[in-house]
Amino acid sequence: MDSASQPGGVHRHPGPRRRRRLRRLAWLLPGAAALVHFLWLRPFWGIGTNSSRHGRVPLTPAWALECWLWEDDANTAEAVRELLEGFRAHDIPVRTVLLDSPWSRRYNDFAFDTNRYPDPAGFLGGLQRDGYRVVLWMTPNVNSHSRDTVDGSSNDFYQGAQERGFLAGGGREIRWWKGRGGFIDYTNPAARDWWNGLQRQVLEWGVDGWKLDGTDTLFSSFGFLPYQRTHSGWMSTREYMDLYNREEYRHGLSVNPEFVVLTRGIDDRYFPLSHPEGFAPLDAAPVTWVGDRTHEWSSTAPGGSGDTDALLKTTSWRDRGFEGAIRDILASARRGYAVVGDDVAGYHGKEPIPPHLYIRWAQFAAFTPLFLNGGHGERRLWKRSPEELEQVRRFSWIHTELVPYFHTLVAQCHEGGPTPIRPTGSGYDFTLGEALFISPIHRDSPSHTVHLPPGRWRFLLQDGEPFEGGTDIPRDYAMDEYPVFVREGSALPLDVRRAYSGFGDRDSEGLLTWAVWPGGDFSSEVRHTDNTGSSVLRVSRISALKVELEGVPKPHRLRIRLDAAATEVRHDGRVLEQGRDWTWSATTGHLIITSRTARNGLYEIQLPGSTRP
Repeated sequence: MDSASQPGGVHRHPGPRRRRRLRRLAWLLPGAAALVHFLWLRPFWGIGTNSSRHGRVPLTPAWALECWLWEDDANTAEAVRELLEGFRAHDIPVRTVLLDSPWSRRYNDFAFDTNRYPDPAGFLGGLQRDGYRVVLWMTPNVNSHSRDTVDGSSNDFYQGAQERGFLAGGGREIRWWKGRGGFIDYTNPAARDWWNGLQRQVLEWGVDGWKLDGTDTLFSSFGFLPYQRTHSGWMSTREYMDLYNREEYRHGLSVNPEFVVLTRGIDDRYFPLSHPEGFAPLDAAPVTWVGDRTHEWSSTAPGGSGDTDALLKTTSWRDRGFEGAIRDILASARRGYAVVGDDVAGYHGKEPIPPHLYIRWAQFAAFTPLFLNGGHGERRLWKRSPEELEQVRRFSWIHTELVPYFHTLVAQCHEGGPTPIRPTGSGYDFTLGEALFISPIHRDSPSHTVHLPPGRWRFLLQDGEPFEGGTDIPRDYAMDEYPVFVREGSALPLDVRRAYSGFGDRDSEGLLTWAVWPGGDFSSEVRHTDNTGSSVLRVSRISALKVELEGVPKPHRLRIRLDAAATEVRHDGRVLEQGRDWTWSATTGHLIITSRTARNGLYEIQLPGSTRP
């Protein structure tokens, strides 16, 4: 009943007490909104600069898409050499070596601890001569006390920076998991020059990147206010995080045009509404991982550790196991991060690492742009089970073979296209570009049901009949099998050097392998990993099957899946000789055409029942 319809038609107004409450509420709401904005949204989300704080994702160099390796138990030159020599002896590919903390005398003076790494210049030079790339761990902290380092007390180092005004917040110190120290003030040109000067020696020795660990999230005042005063004024946590990543990436590129930083994308370690856009801005995130994970299928499953957070010293309610890593990798891809992955088998936790977990994690990682094998626990695969050695080696090579495809997808993303990893919205399923579909096995069970997206699909790593999209495929997967499918009507550019995947053997080394699954007319592009340009493969079917190569010519091998043997193969009208220029495998159903000279042109493949025009 409104006031006009009340008895006597008298309008009733709020009483004095109610008016006071309304006035108080009207006064408090803007204040509460301001507090939310300045103490949560702006310092953690970047509101209202969300649309402008991200630039284009970088064009990640091809070397960073190959396999990474590291260990975090010994942290010595001797341990690194033993690990690399063992991987080489057992034919497991490695391109990038990550040296995690502690490698320096104190955090972060960028001076090698020569007890751990005698003759650092010679050590790094030897790694480079052997074809490795090297990435070093760092944070933005100048420490007065450092845990685990040879110079534990470094108050003179901290005081020198503080007295010269090189630290944010007047040098206010924070405690973090490697000690205590202040934040370098990137807005102060003199501080930046001093900091870059400390880094100069290792960069000149040929270091190829930094692993940027996450103390930037602790940038605050009085232990709770997510701001500090800097040389250029008050700065929020979010602004400092962006600046940290951008400055370290910018300076590295100024020394080495193929420099990278390994930084964090989405990592729901703390609270799912903090840093919802990721820990690094997209334009300073050439390579990302999703934080430290445990050696578990799921830390929140019955019997799981619950995961004691190393920073907060509390039990996390978020999953810090394999399943949580998959979830955050897919979330990172949705936010626009191009190159994302995580430590194979997890960073730390209960030992020993479960064998099936190590294998399934490596299989999943083979189809993410970052294959990062390392952390705590036994990483010398020859000292683990024969099955782990065999399968991790096999899928490491599969990842290496896919590098031309990864490189192409990253280049297209850099130019405004979609991310390489594209979640389908069904569980943890995703496509890798348009050609591959992966349904990760995330539990310790061989039983797994795949729901295929639209299209016509085949198993990538085993022969068999095609499947129609939209169907469910329930089956058991042995430990040497994995639910990854390739779309008919697609082609994969591959760098094949071994026989582990079935796409070729050592005789394929030095050739660009095109694995082709005909199905209608289509084209596929490759951005060459040597930065010489691109090539396009076009497939059509009129009477004969036609495969045409355009662009920058490369020595190549075509591996075409056919249901019947070819009767004749021509290149630009010239008949090619069977047994020398091409072969047919009735066992696998593949036509193999090899050109060891760099040439393009049109291949015409006659099949039973087809006629030459």
